[in-house]
Amino acid sequence: MKLELFVEKFAEQFDDTHVEEFSTGTVFKDLDEWSSLTALSIIAMVDEELEKRITGADIRNSSTIEELYHLAKSK
Repeated sequence: MKLELFVEKFAEQFDDTHVEEFSTGTVFKDLDEWSSLTALSIIAMVDEELEKRITGADIRNSSTIEELYHLAKSK
């Protein structure tokens, strides 16, 4: 999966945040809609789309969508 598609799939996990707010450099934890439930949705999306397992610690240790993408791809 390319980074751009990952950003799209990441954005799909949010109901009320406009897709224009998402880019590779988005600091996702700064989004108003970010929550622990969203984090669980991201973990499930990565598992389904990339067939990689990430943890809550991986999310805590990432700042941007791009950082999380590269971390997930490296597993």
